[in-house]
Amino acid sequence: MVQVDNNQIWFGGIEAGGTKFNCVVANQHAEIQASATFMTDVPDNTLVQVTQFFANEQKKRGPLSALGIASFGPIELDTGAPYYGHILSTPKASWSYTNLVGFFSDALGVPIAIETDVNGSALGEAAYGAARGLDNFVYVTVGTGIGAGVISHGQLVRGAHHPELGHMLIPQDKHDSFAGCCPFHGNCLEGLASGPAMKQRWNAAADAISDGHAAWKLEAHYLALMCVNITNLYAPQRIILGGGVMNRAALFPLIRTGFLNLMNGYGPDQILQKPHEYIVPPGIAGGKSGVMGSLLLAKSAFEPTGTPLRL
Repeated sequence: MVQVDNNQIWFGGIEAGGTKFNCVVANQHAEIQASATFMTDVPDNTLVQVTQFFANEQKKRGPLSALGIASFGPIELDTGAPYYGHILSTPKASWSYTNLVGFFSDALGVPIAIETDVNGSALGEAAYGAARGLDNFVYVTVGTGIGAGVISHGQLVRGAHHPELGHMLIPQDKHDSFAGCCPFHGNCLEGLASGPAMKQRWNAAADAISDGHAAWKLEAHYLALMCVNITNLYAPQRIILGGGVMNRAALFPLIRTGFLNLMNGYGPDQILQKPHEYIVPPGIAGGKSGVMGSLLLAKSAFEPTGTPLRL
């Protein structure tokens, strides 16, 4: 049994995805001491399981000092808005207008910081992964949905709302007759290239489709289009592609080749001559970018500075 130490600082982290909630407890050095995963069921089931995990860990170790949440969205991130900390209208059934911050604040009674799951992953990659030392980059997750965390001049990009890159409209391949699976836009990027889109179009989950299948050429085409748009809109130093669909390593060469063809020689030489250093997988192993980002958020809640979290 772990000895309770009331002088130890413990941070809780939640990476809340459309498929599963990854939960961790770590010390102030972001060294994970306990972890658990819960399926993203209806809110009443999932949130109670998550709360019980943290309650059990507090009995073993002592109280949490703060909690960081990196969640699927869209999320209201304006602390002055009536729905701050809520998931807003989302394709994930039954989760629209779930009050994450309110629920965990009541349940755990600790300071909480919340961001989108992709912003959390971007923060994790900046501190520990493929974006260390960079001030401008974009982290994209391709999985249950498609989303992006955009870092510009060391800060998360946010205006009236956080970017919703997955819902950009892209030209649909003329040989692709799939109507798209986005309930809001049909054939937007997410509707054409997310994990559910692949499953509906090909009648098989992405991880069950063989490397040589035509699915991957089409998927790479749509993600190459996305990378061109990201490059021309945000001018990042690097694009990091994570998420379940990107676990297929064969995708990266296809995306880079498609990207170069679509750019057609337009762009800086450091990108066009070294696409393998520009479009890359996450640097944090095991899909833990979001978890590590959630711990950075917890630290920011524990040590508030009054300014946005900066790299």
